[in-house]
Amino acid sequence: MYINLLSKALVVTTTQLTMILIAVATIFIVFILIAIVKMYRLKAENRKLMETNAFKDVDESYKDFTGGHLYSDQ
Repeated sequence: MYINLLSKALVVTTTQLTMILIAVATIFIVFILIAIVKMYRLKAENRKLMETNAFKDVDESYKDFTGGHLYSDQ
């Protein structure tokens, strides 16, 4: 009797399985859309930062220190 009741409780119908899969797929689609929006916002922010003068000042102040005696450059 208990085995019969347990086997009926563990049976998942096709409709139930379909609803679970649709719910999981919807959640993943939402996460993917959030990631795409965040990627475009970060690209726009990066583009804006690259256009500022602060980035250019850092490049001009860099000095090359590889000509020292540690690198056998004579």
